[in-house]
Amino acid sequence: MLNGIYLQRYMNALLTGDRRVCREVIEDVLHNNNASIVGVYSEVIWPMMMEVDKLFRADKITSIQEHLATRINRTIIDQLQNKLPKQPKVEKKVVITSSTKEIGELGAQMIADMFESAGWNVRFIGGGLTNDDIMGYIHEFAPDILVIYGTEPTDTPVVRSIIDRIKDVNAFPDMKIMLCGGVFGRAEGLWEEIGADLYAATPNQAVETASKQNVSAEPVRTINKRKRKYQQLAKARKK
Repeated sequence: MLNGIYLQRYMNALLTGDRRVCREVIEDVLHNNNASIVGVYSEVIWPMMMEVDKLFRADKITSIQEHLATRINRTIIDQLQNKLPKQPKVEKKVVITSSTKEIGELGAQMIADMFESAGWNVRFIGGGLTNDDIMGYIHEFAPDILVIYGTEPTDTPVVRSIIDRIKDVNAFPDMKIMLCGGVFGRAEGLWEEIGADLYAATPNQAVETASKQNVSAEPVRTINKRKRKYQQLAKARKK
């Protein structure tokens, strides 16, 4: 576990846009605390990204601060990605898409990096694509898992529609759909209500969950799911 002093120093530098200090903190964490690159992802960048998003949603930081922090985090991830450990290749494929927000693409990129480190064949397609675009690429690449990261409350119907379309067409019966972050991280159980197969809160959890051989394509459903879905959406919008 990292000393909280490092995290506070890093957060302060993020919110003031001080790239140099952010890099210094990461170097300190790596060289003076014997942390791994995976540890930097999971114990520094990911929790700081989540905290920045939380502060922004609560109107405690400005749009400028959110942009500064996200861009610095993304720059550091770009520099660290190639230093992640490389596991032997596995015969599994994943497609990862995200919201159009830059913080959403950052989270999805970190998930892509973790899957690649674990030996998966990864395609990170980012955000801003239509359902037709995504369906077409799924047909072309035939992934084992489709990961959708960072959905905003207003985009939930779009995610629901692509899940329904994939299941209605039934052209990819063995592919599982995993939701991560965004509204699904703030509204408990919502991922089940809109028909996804899997949920993960972090990049490591995403890889762990996806790598299990006995995951079920049919999640446990709850009663009054339509009513609960709208309750969860209303709750998430207030956060």
